[in-house]
Amino acid sequence: MQTNTPSRNSIRLTRRGRFALATLGAVVAGTAVAVPLLIMGDDEEPRPETLVVPAGWRAAQVYAAIDKTLDLPAGTTRKSLAKAGLKLPNEADGNPEGYLFPATYPLPENATPQKLLARMVDTANQKFNGAPVAAGAQRNAMNVYQAVTVASIVQAEAATQADMGKVARVIFNRLERGMPLQMDSTVDYALHRTKARTTPADTEVDSPYNSYRRMGLPPTPIDSPGEDAVRAAINPTPGDWLYFVTVRPGETRFTADLAEHQRNVAEAEAERNKAAEKSAQPSPT
Repeated sequence: MQTNTPSRNSIRLTRRGRFALATLGAVVAGTAVAVPLLIMGDDEEPRPETLVVPAGWRAAQVYAAIDKTLDLPAGTTRKSLAKAGLKLPNEADGNPEGYLFPATYPLPENATPQKLLARMVDTANQKFNGAPVAAGAQRNAMNVYQAVTVASIVQAEAATQADMGKVARVIFNRLERGMPLQMDSTVDYALHRTKARTTPADTEVDSPYNSYRRMGLPPTPIDSPGEDAVRAAINPTPGDWLYFVTVRPGETRFTADLAEHQRNVAEAEAERNKAAEKSAQPSPT
């Protein structure tokens, strides 16, 4: 472990990524009542024909979307996990986080939570178990499950697709040097929330997902990574970066120099304060 790593209370090394959210489609129609010759009113909308799972969604978000789309009581999909027969890696220990692959899924009339979850996991296995991902994971001294975990952090942390390879490189560089990852996205996952900024108090949470206090990767992925994030995880951009921070929208700075990173963080704080002051000003009448 590097002795020149700053205290986690003195500086935040990384930024939290933003989750990409997508609309799920039309409002779900109520369950049809088995009454002969029942005719639906013109004001009723049909059930959506597809379910969109965006890259970066957590399993909990997928469960809620399935419940809503199939017009099921909240919590139904989560409860169905035990009987879904999902073909997950042994390392997952029955937890499908990271393996509910982001895509657009058809919703046939006989759709059930179990069938939808199984389709998502089967799609993930097709994407992850192919030669490119397996070879890329081995090249980085990891198994496929660990590579998916890295990809999930990349998905959460990278502000743009162009930054994904660099974020992945920071993760590998820190792991190789025995440094804690100190990724805000893992803390947010531990706290079951999404948040723009992580406080020093947040980084003290007692959780295996707290990468400020725990070394190495978190025990599972923290979201469903898309194909771009997976590619970045197995083919990280060459570089010696150890730190990154988004100074302003569209501008994330990567560096291997702590002093330079501290200057970047100070500039990012100034930019945020400036934006906060601007938003607090009353609108002109």
